[in-house]
Amino acid sequence: MNLSQLLPSYAFFAPIVPLMPYRWLDFTATNPDLPALDLTDTAVFNDYVFGKLLDNGRYAGVGGYDEHRVIYSRSAHFGSPGQEPRSIHLGIDIWAGAGTPVSAPLAGRVHSFAFNDNFGDYGPTIILEHELETIRFYTLYGHLTLASLDGLYEGKAVAAGEAFTAIGPYPENGHWPPHLHFQVMADIGTYRGDYPGVCSVRERDKYLALCPDPNLILRVPARG
Repeated sequence: MNLSQLLPSYAFFAPIVPLMPYRWLDFTATNPDLPALDLTDTAVFNDYVFGKLLDNGRYAGVGGYDEHRVIYSRSAHFGSPGQEPRSIHLGIDIWAGAGTPVSAPLAGRVHSFAFNDNFGDYGPTIILEHELETIRFYTLYGHLTLASLDGLYEGKAVAAGEAFTAIGPYPENGHWPPHLHFQVMADIGTYRGDYPGVCSVRERDKYLALCPDPNLILRVPARG
């Protein structure tokens, strides 16, 4: 049994965030609003997400796994000139206010953490290591509060349902409207405190095989 087969069979995962009424958000080329927005201005991007899309904070936003996004053109972090740009999102984003607590879906330990301080990057990032029925895997939490890294250490135990971090504000969260990037990895290789959250179209199949759908854990009902 592989990880994608195991996760649906698990009876219960603790909620990662206290999810309020939610909307599935679309940041692909099919979203007609995006061409008119200056997404390099995080304040403009934030007002669009939390104002128009989430009705001034009435909703949380969810979505993004295997989404071919256009929003990454806002940052050189996702492709240097002459390189194939990275645009396929490998996690699920939960768009909620800065300071929203983030909890572990199941017991684990801190594998690694880092402050990935580039425009468009993860900002403060924590990776947890878990084991279910002898299968080891990892969950990544990006765009956190910088304060949540204080006093953290590798190997620290984290209980299921324990609030161990929080969604961070911009600019410390990588210069994004506040949200949690949640990603599952079957194999982390040699990465520490970081792992690709966006890949190129050419590498799509490779990374989707390594990173199963986080909604196998979140279990947010599909958009209607």
